[in-house]
Amino acid sequence: MNAVEIEEAVSKLVEESFNAAEFSYAFLEAFGNKSATLQRLRSVGKNSTNKTDVAGDGIHAVLQRNNIHIATCSAGGTDAVAGLLKRLVDSSASSKHKAKFALATDGHTVHAECLNSEEPPLVCEFKELADHFGYFLELAGISTVRQIRENAFDIKATGRLNRLYVELLRNNPDWDGDERREELNHFFARLIFCFFAEDTGIFNGNALFTETVRQMSDPSGENTDFVLAEVFRAMDVPTKARDAAKLRPWAGQFPYVNG
Repeated sequence: MNAVEIEEAVSKLVEESFNAAEFSYAFLEAFGNKSATLQRLRSVGKNSTNKTDVAGDGIHAVLQRNNIHIATCSAGGTDAVAGLLKRLVDSSASSKHKAKFALATDGHTVHAECLNSEEPPLVCEFKELADHFGYFLELAGISTVRQIRENAFDIKATGRLNRLYVELLRNNPDWDGDERREELNHFFARLIFCFFAEDTGIFNGNALFTETVRQMSDPSGENTDFVLAEVFRAMDVPTKARDAAKLRPWAGQFPYVNG
């Protein structure tokens, strides 16, 4: 499955009525797990691939080796969900079976953590889980957005990049391949730098990049490619060459950063 398909599957999942016993399997299916894989997780006894050691009244837990440890509980509020996540994170089975993620939910709140990583924990409402699907893309073996996320400098920018990535692939399905990967990575690297430059003061003014794109783009977005191209061009033109380059005044605000 590609990122577009995963986003659509997670969106559908959170729109349905929450089923504590089935959520773990539905979540794994949304990230591309096949029926046979899910059946082995569901089975009991020595043939089961579910390696969880977390149990309790109203708790349904699934641990998929080298992937994720998930648990659901009856509605108990955010403190109960946070406590359940801690049990998953501290679980010896999570360590033994090399879980990459832990996720706990009661159908109202979601708490998740990327294990053995400096990635900050995720806390959101259940209905907002689809907005954060990029947090879990490694479950599907997708590293591109994960690399973007790891180099993003705040959660807001990360959300923007994930949503943009999905929309670009939705409208340009031919970009979801190796032949366009380098170009797409280069484009996102430039966006990451611009968000970083806004946050750290490399760009003068308040949210210069974001506001320039917003103000200069048509409401339909039809000329956004031109706006971005002109901003990127400005950052590749040395100060002494700017008059000859005939930059647009709104693009000339951006400093030379050698590309």
